[in-house]
Amino acid sequence: FGLWYHGSHLATAAAQEGARAARVEGATANQGKQVAQAFLDELNSELIQGVLVRAERDGEHVRVEVTGASIEVVPGFSIPIRAVSDAPVERFRGDQVRQEAP
Repeated sequence: FGLWYHGSHLATAAAQEGARAARVEGATANQGKQVAQAFLDELNSELIQGVLVRAERDGEHVRVEVTGASIEVVPGFSIPIRAVSDAPVERFRGDQVRQEAP
């Protein structure tokens, strides 16, 4: 289970990197997906097989999900890997002017 555990940590780190990139004001879900995939590609790890990265973003929220399966140590036996990172979308909010009651 050690290889699955390490693969799960890599997937979590990739999802978090993707969410950080996609949550920045003006960024897109696709940018988050690309950052997560690049993170995994840079590691050049074979620990996660069949990797799939998904990213969603709306006006308030971003979600990046990394799925795959652990490397097979025993032929025909692999454990699913799934990591999700959710974050609020950053946006500028100007000064709020408080109005005094009359």
